[in-house]
Parts: sequence; C-alpha cells; structure tokens
Amino acid sequence: MKEALIKLHISVFLAGFTGILGILISLNEGLLVWYRLMITVVSLFALLQWKKKLHHVTPVQVWWMFGIGALIALHWVLFYGSIKASNVSIGLVCFASVGFFTALLEPLFTPKKFSWIETLLGLISLLGIWLIFHFDARYRVGIALGVACAVLAALFTVLNKKYVHIAPPQTMMLYELSGGLVVLTLLMPIYLSYFPVTSIFPGWKDWIGLLILSWLCTVLMMDLMLQALKKVSAFTQNLSLNLEPVYGILMAFILFHENKNLNASFYAGFALIALSVVLQMARIGLPHIRQKQVSVREK
Repeated sequence: MKEALIKLHISVFLAGFTGILGILISLNEGLLVWYRLMITVVSLFALLQWKKKLHHVTPVQVWWMFGIGALIALHWVLFYGSIKASNVSIGLVCFASVGFFTALLEPLFTPKKFSWIETLLGLISLLGIWLIFHFDARYRVGIALGVACAVLAALFTVLNKKYVHIAPPQTMMLYELSGGLVVLTLLMPIYLSYFPVTSIFPGWKDWIGLLILSWLCTVLMMDLMLQALKKVSAFTQNLSLNLEPVYGILMAFILFHENKNLNASFYAGFALIALSVVLQMARIGLPHIRQKQVSVREK
C-alpha cells in the first residue's frame, strides 16, 4: 500500500508539472499540444506492442474514443492557452473548477441524479474564479480560456466514465489520444491561419520539454497511476488528484515567483476553490470512513 501511495503522488506531481512545461516550451499552445500528442501516441503504441497489451476494439468503439480524444486535445489547447495568456497559477486555479461542471454534466450523460450539494459546492468555486477574474484585467483572457478548459475536462471525464467498459485503460487512452492527434492535425491549417508562427518546428530546448511532457508527464504518469489504482481506493485517488493544482501552483511560485504578481483577490478566490474541494472530499469521505470503521468492528 505504501508503494502504491508513493506511485500515486508521483503521478499527481507529474500532472502538476505539465503547467510549468507549458511556460518553458516556446511553441504556441496548438503546436505544443500537437507535438505532445504525436510523441505520446507513438511512444504509447510502441510500449503496448512491446508489452503485448494492445487490445482489439470495434470500429464503433474507435469512433467513440476518437470523439472523446478530440475533446481531450481541445481541452489541452485551452489549458496551455490559458497559461500562456496569464500564468501557471491562474490556469491551474481555473482548471480546479472542473468539479462544478462535472456536477452539472454528469446527470445529463449518466444515470446519476442531479446533486444540489455538489452544485452549491461548485458555485463556491465559481465565486472564487469571479474574485480572481476581477483582480487584474490583464488575465481575463487567460481566465476565460481556463474556465472553457474546465468545461471540456468535465465533459470528457463524464464521457470516459460512461464508456470506460469499452477497452482496458491503456488501450482506451491510445485510441483517444490518436483521435485527438487526427482532429488537431485536420484543424491545424485553420488554426495557423489565425495564429501564424515563424516556424512550426521546435528548437532543441523545446524538444527536451516536449519529451519530458510526453514521456514523463503523460505515459509514465498514466502507468504509475494505473499501477497505484490496483491497490488504493477510488476515494484516495480522487483526494490525491485534487492536489494537482496545488503542486503546480507551488512549483510556479518557486520557479517563476508568480506570487509576486498576485494580490489578495487571487488568494481569496483560491481559498474559496480550495474550500469547495475540501468540503466535497469530506462529504464523500466521511461515509467511506464510517463504513470502514463498521467493517472493522464486524470483523
């Protein structure tokens, strides 16, 4: 169990590091995501072929996974766009509002009933984002992109949950990211016509960042998380994943000194978002803990 928890937290730390790499890589958000997808898909395909874990899926299942992958790709573009238009801290704080949008969307796509409690907790997050939105007009584009990113993250999370039975997680991820790569490749000429660049090719420093982003923060992160999930509960996983923005913001403070550019409104907004996350985890966790205590007593 201890080894599984270590692997889980390493995977969450790597997920939090993606925002840092988004600043360090000089490519615009569209090209950054395209290269990330390309390297990840090729690497993951080779890994699954080597381990002989690539499972067969039907054409209909491929279409579903390609559609979800398109949402993931667009989510990543908006996420890095948010960071590049503002900073790592604001991008990650806006991403933390994903719980609110999940509470709204999940009843529409799954049998789960609408929860007023989850919606109210999500509204606390939105109030936090509103405070941040008003603290500095320079960051409003980044905040808007961050909120849109959270909406897409909630949508593909809900759809993933609905169609998780389609294939094993690694195979599903390969097909989803392949779909994202295909869609982004088709959209790239239009994207570059609106956001032209002097060169579409990364420099050597960008290649290093892209390889770290793809191999460590995507393939390795996913592998460690899947290993950990064999031993830890879903509750522990969800609780740990909520630390992703915290890790990323702390790293941004240390590496880029972003805390010097943020005022009291940001911290007040962040505190509200953190409060909503803590209350949600307490709401889910208390029954879980009580059930475990009852089970121990019965033994």
